[in-house]
Amino acid sequence: MGAYILRRFLLIIPTLFGIMLINFALTQFVPGGPIEQVAARLEGEGDALKSVSGEGADAGQQAADEGYIGARGLPPEFLAQLEVQFGFARIVCDEGFTGKPSVKAPECRKETIPATERFFNMMWNYMHFDFGQSYFRSISVMDLVLEKMPVSITLGLWSTLIAYFISIPMGIRKAVKDGSSFDTWTSGAIIVGYAIPGFLFAILLLVLFAGGSYWRLFPLRGLTSDGWEELSWFGKAVDYLWHIALPVVASTISSFATLTLLTKNSFLEEIKKQYVMTARAKGLTESRVLYGHVFRNAMLIVIAGFPALFVSVFFGGSLIIETIFSLDGLGQLGFKAAVERDYPVIFGTLFFFGLIGLVMGIISDLMYVWVDPRIDFGKRG
Repeated sequence: MGAYILRRFLLIIPTLFGIMLINFALTQFVPGGPIEQVAARLEGEGDALKSVSGEGADAGQQAADEGYIGARGLPPEFLAQLEVQFGFARIVCDEGFTGKPSVKAPECRKETIPATERFFNMMWNYMHFDFGQSYFRSISVMDLVLEKMPVSITLGLWSTLIAYFISIPMGIRKAVKDGSSFDTWTSGAIIVGYAIPGFLFAILLLVLFAGGSYWRLFPLRGLTSDGWEELSWFGKAVDYLWHIALPVVASTISSFATLTLLTKNSFLEEIKKQYVMTARAKGLTESRVLYGHVFRNAMLIVIAGFPALFVSVFFGGSLIIETIFSLDGLGQLGFKAAVERDYPVIFGTLFFFGLIGLVMGIISDLMYVWVDPRIDFGKRG
């Protein structure tokens, strides 16, 4: 088993490299890169200068002062400086030049960095967990991700836990009562819940319970109220749960169907096996048969899939929920980064989350072994 885990960890390197390479290559063909985004902002409105940090902001302000904004366009020196700042080019000066390298110096010139060199430089930095700084925000990519992480952790973790805590008992009950009225009406309710789009259900919750047209029982936005730091620990917990109730319910509604039906089918398959009939013949109670013998075998797929389900809920499908409930999480961050062509944020988060996803895949295999010790991936050829 140890050799298998080591092989899986070693496979993370080429897999992650391939993911980054494919996405990096695709971005080379997408029109409207970060330079064009900055240029469009500067030509459209002077306030956009505030979104560019460092030397680019200074150069942009100088360009604005010199009257280059608007119909005149932007000076080539400023665009060249942006390319250097964003890592698309470098300044090369003649031998013997002692001044500060600058695109305005006669002895210096701009040299475009090849895409292959930029990619390998980026991967080298990422291997040291140096994800760089956002093009349009004066903050590092890692700090930006950590700032948005609480929202996504809240939605992903609570949605996954609630889905498991409700779906597993319901699936077991449906298997035991297969064909009964309980099985019929719960199946109908599950199908209806699965068919309702998450964003539509979120809007319905807002209209009904957040002051839209009926009751104002829950807040409209944010994870906490103003003055949350001044509350007691119990008050903080209640305020936090009060804020996340509607977003978590909206993001969980479609997760019940798959888990519940998977649990039911797994139990139905196990209940029909010979060892269950033998256990009942020995006089064991029904609960002992179900939870002492059937549960471990039937829950193999369901429980072992917990890490993968958490990752899927954590990383995907939260943009609309975050938008509706005014939550500033990783979904909003990824969408804005894609629109703005903020490459450090796009590739930094892709590397970080890709690594977490691959590690979670290994954890899923370990959970298979933990649930059923008879499984040994180390014996696979």
